[in-house]
Amino acid sequence: MSFPTLVLVLSFTILVVLNVPIAFCMGISTVLALLAMGDLPAFVATAHKIATGINSFTLLAIPFFILSGLLMGHGGIARRLIDFANVIVGRFRGGLAFVNILTCMLFGAISGSATAAVSAIGGFMIPLMNKMGYNREFNTSVTVTAATTGLLIPPSNAMIVYSLATGGIVSIAALFMAGYVPGILTGISLMIVSGIISIRKNYGKGEIYAFKEGLFRFLRAIPPMMLVFIVVGGILMGWFTPTEASAIGVLYTLVLAVFIYREVKISQLPQILLQCGVTTSVVFLLIGTSMAMSWVMAAENVPQNISASLMNLTDNKIVILLIINALMLVVGCFMDMTPAILIFTPIFLPVIAKLGMHPLHFGIILIMNLNIGLCTPPVGTALFLGCSIGETTVTKTVRHILPFFIAMIVTLLVCTYVPQITMWLPLKLGFVK
Repeated sequence: MSFPTLVLVLSFTILVVLNVPIAFCMGISTVLALLAMGDLPAFVATAHKIATGINSFTLLAIPFFILSGLLMGHGGIARRLIDFANVIVGRFRGGLAFVNILTCMLFGAISGSATAAVSAIGGFMIPLMNKMGYNREFNTSVTVTAATTGLLIPPSNAMIVYSLATGGIVSIAALFMAGYVPGILTGISLMIVSGIISIRKNYGKGEIYAFKEGLFRFLRAIPPMMLVFIVVGGILMGWFTPTEASAIGVLYTLVLAVFIYREVKISQLPQILLQCGVTTSVVFLLIGTSMAMSWVMAAENVPQNISASLMNLTDNKIVILLIINALMLVVGCFMDMTPAILIFTPIFLPVIAKLGMHPLHFGIILIMNLNIGLCTPPVGTALFLGCSIGETTVTKTVRHILPFFIAMIVTLLVCTYVPQITMWLPLKLGFVK
């Protein structure tokens, strides 16, 4: 390990332990590493890399999808999806847990945000499940883990970031298609766990709706679900790029929330736009500093050195993929998803290339790993938000969330070692040759 690399790793680790915000950890450690290299003006080079790192037309999709998610959260869309999900799965034992998971999958497919799903769905479903006699920590666990499916089922900001991190090797459209089957499988695995627990705890069944009421609820849910067909369908048909699709999604959501449902008033829009701006600025600062740090690592041949070390350790593909999964599960516990994708994608791409693994497949596996990190302490944003909404503590919730972790890890391993699950749809639609 070279001296600049040692400075980079040690300074980053120390700053993380001191609980410095992750963007500042990356920025400061990059400056220190550049000072150790001595070849470039450290502050100017870091600022330049941060600026060029976010100078991408593709990244414009992120603020648009964030704004779309915020408008959905305020626009009554979640309630309509919950009513629709209740018609489909609410009648079974523990039906409200199934409703929670299915709604999170539907809402995530529209908003592409785990935290938005926890807020919008959890804000209604957790109190309702509490009222119906479900365990409070179980309710929180269901919501937190199910919300992560929205990062696999497109559109997804995490997929946009991964495409950027690969340098455009993997297209956003291909990633969108690759996420469907793993996302649905994750949701099904969570439903299986919920069903087993609900039977053991004898949680009640939901209401069985008459055909007329069921049809009414289905029709109410069509306008929100149409957003998926507009955004993803438009990309597939070649009508517009993912960035243009995100802007069209905002326009559609705005019309839906403000003029059709009338649950967002014009006077609320400045506050929603401000919230979008704040969230976007945080994400873009993370992206910029991550790109600067990745550039330093590339200059010091860190990805190549790690690749060589792993290949020297063993040439068994199964073992190497298991090691990568274990490392990313640990990383997900301590680092937010965006910087983790941007830092570790260039590190592991040489490894998976030597293994003959497609970078599209690896991208989905990476996101699945980091999804689990959103539900684990000490950094899990979805977990802390869910516990706040559920009015419980992380300590009480962790014991109940463990079976869901096991289900997510089993699904992760199945998708890791059976690449056809991820690659089938992109291959079928011609996104991958």
